[in-house]
Amino acid sequence: MFERILVPVDLGEPAIAARSLIVAEELAVKHGARLDVLTVVPTYSMSIVGAAFPKDFEETTLEAARSALKTMLDARPATEVTIKGHVAHGTIYDEIMKAADALGADLIVMASHRPALKDYLLGPNAARVVRHARQSVFVLRDAA
Repeated sequence: MFERILVPVDLGEPAIAARSLIVAEELAVKHGARLDVLTVVPTYSMSIVGAAFPKDFEETTLEAARSALKTMLDARPATEVTIKGHVAHGTIYDEIMKAADALGADLIVMASHRPALKDYLLGPNAARVVRHARQSVFVLRDAA
């Protein structure tokens, strides 16, 4: 049923990322799918903010994200599932949907934190992906 599963992870939340990967791997084994693991480095929304950082900050940050994602994936136990890491830069929910389309994903497996009041008003990344993605979305709620 599923051939390619996209798993967006927040490298700043390793326990949640690990939980998302476990669930996605189980689905991948069941369906014979491959996994694409994505982390997104957010962009600055205002140029005045970006001007406060060193000129090479963006590339240094992207390289650090690539390295951290590789380290996380290399530390996982070997499985029969093909896993490939990807790093994007931009608005988180938008980059998740762009990656899902570009990679030909037919399922997105992502975690969601318990929403705070501001999330009901603005909409968290998971909610935006659920509303706008062309793919099916499997949302893992916070275990707490």
